Amino acid sequence: MSSTTDKPAHLLKTLDGVLDGLMSRYRELVPAVSGIIDALLDEGVIKNVEDIENDHIAFRTMGVPSLGIKSFEKIFLHYGYQKQDHYDFSEKKLNAYWYSPPEPKYPRIFVSELRVRELSDEAQHIIYKYTDNIVFDPVDALDLDDAKAVDAFLHEPLWDTPTREEYLTLLKESEYAAWVIYNRYYLNHFTISVHNLKKGYNTIQDFVAFLEKRGFKLNDAGGKIKISPDEALLQASTVAQMIEADFAEGEKQRIAGSYVEFAERRVLPQFQHLPASEIRREHRRDGFEAGNADKIFESTFTSQTNK
Repeated sequence: MSSTTDKPAHLLKTLDGVLDGLMSRYRELVPAVSGIIDALLDEGVIKNVEDIENDHIAFRTMGVPSLGIKSFEKIFLHYGYQKQDHYDFSEKKLNAYWYSPPEPKYPRIFVSELRVRELSDEAQHIIYKYTDNIVFDPVDALDLDDAKAVDAFLHEPLWDTPTREEYLTLLKESEYAAWVIYNRYYLNHFTISVHNLKKGYNTIQDFVAFLEKRGFKLNDAGGKIKISPDEALLQASTVAQMIEADFAEGEKQRIAGSYVEFAERRVLPQFQHLPASEIRREHRRDGFEAGNADKIFESTFTSQTNK
């Protein structure tokens, strides 16, 4: 459950700057974001962008020395985020954790990493070719109190651009690995909290129907709506935006970029007596569900983008 910390105001202001930078660049490269917002405005579901609650944002990393979750999490722990549950995705060879925010108004953060040593020798060779020159944790040299510096870091390449052939080799074995080798720390997705929208749009079923009516393409891995065993966390997502990737040696190819997710967090049983006007984030199902997340990952997979 999210809890308010006593983090100094200047750290929260820095966090605001980092999140603003992430979202502004993300919106530029994922047209579906503006398309969905425009559709919500058009139907009178929201009056402005600020009416949308960002449930969580997600990042992907490489589990190699000096990088991965152990490095990446330092950024958001600095701003008062608290590390929560661990998730194991054995088939995809991933670890993940989620982090609760310093104040309920901020998004949760979900960070995953590829267990590189579980890949084939060929795939490991490609990844280490690009990451072996990172011998010190780059976050340690970053001024975490400088929002512009952190924003720039999250959008700058930490290693050289791979060749198209290397990307395709990784793609055959781990589509996650291929995504990260090209996109690096780029924001993987942000998530609209549908339960805070007006009636007719505030369940995942209603929202999916709205998206499909508007022509948005949804990830149907495991069904368009992913439901946790307790039926309290329901999620859906668009299929990743395809981008024109510029690989080494001037080669180009359209590949998966980022996408948009949608979440409905239902009110916990012990709070269902509360009137709707009193329901806050802490009254709803928190955290994540490995089964749901496993299928959401596939929003960037060719099984979805090639449909």
